[in-house]
Amino acid sequence: MEKILITTGGTGGHVIPAQIIKEHLEDFSQVYFSTDVRGLKYLSSPNDKTIIINTPRFNLSLNLPYKIIKLGYLIFKSLIFLKKKNFQKIISIGGYMSLPVIISAIILRLPIYLIEPNLVLGRGNKFFLNFANKIFCYSNQISNFPQKYLNKIELIKPLISKDFYKLQKNRNINDKFCFLIFGGSQGAQIFDVLFKEIIPEISNNFSIKVIQQTNKENIDGLKNFYNSIGVDNKIFDFDQNLINLINISDLCITRAGATSLAEISFLEKPFIAIPLPTSKDNHQMKNAEYYEKKGCCWILDQKGLNKKNLSNFIINLLEDKSEFINKKTNLQKLNYANSWKNINQKLKKIINDY
Repeated sequence: MEKILITTGGTGGHVIPAQIIKEHLEDFSQVYFSTDVRGLKYLSSPNDKTIIINTPRFNLSLNLPYKIIKLGYLIFKSLIFLKKKNFQKIISIGGYMSLPVIISAIILRLPIYLIEPNLVLGRGNKFFLNFANKIFCYSNQISNFPQKYLNKIELIKPLISKDFYKLQKNRNINDKFCFLIFGGSQGAQIFDVLFKEIIPEISNNFSIKVIQQTNKENIDGLKNFYNSIGVDNKIFDFDQNLINLINISDLCITRAGATSLAEISFLEKPFIAIPLPTSKDNHQMKNAEYYEKKGCCWILDQKGLNKKNLSNFIINLLEDKSEFINKKTNLQKLNYANSWKNINQKLKKIINDY
């Protein structure tokens, strides 16, 4: 079996797609990971097939010379590791964390494959596009994508874990309308503040349940608050079984990371996207707009968001569910041809061609 190294790290938005790629490839190859320390907590089972490459973030600062020296050391460490383990192929999910591994792969002339789950080309992927054999994308309308490399794009359906395909989708609306509020792997403090303000008013007029992500230190306080106003709730920080929480919900309120939106969409849950305003190159807004144009979601701009307009928006949605039901129908159409087998066969075919 050939050996493949997937280089990733940082946030769940980078690590989770890496694990899904592993699910697709592990039946015909030995798959290893390289990640930084931050990415470790998102790996479901770090083991002896995981190497830590703690790449420093580069910016103009007094310790820049130290970071350059450290990068040189990490490139040397990666070269030794790639040669010792005799890897045949490298897959990168993007990000500066992959820098030493990709540079080492270029030196060793190994085939390189890039994954771009966002609708904006990441800076790491853009930097290495010239050296890549192929880049897997969800659309060929990627912002910032160089025209001369369009021939390297291979289109695939959004990557989601195999477990999603095994799940029996819950398409019914619950007796208590169930909100799932989450901010991705990094959470979203603004969600705690805004929804704590509006949920009492909404619960006075509608029968609801709230499933909400928050920081670990906030769990007890938020749970006690919802209990005090008689709102059925489940509060969590980072849940590896988010799949089940999405499936039992009616409406998701979320950031706009590519993987989160792919999972929500596949389970046919209408969602309100509140893109992170500080996301690089505004990629979260672009991700959300992809689904909005297909009639599957609503987008709210955090910069203009306040208690009054958010409360009015959700109350109007609950009073007249016609738009909500229309979005469920559009999501079913969007995911009609999305199968694990089709994605699996395409990934294997392209990667085996080199």
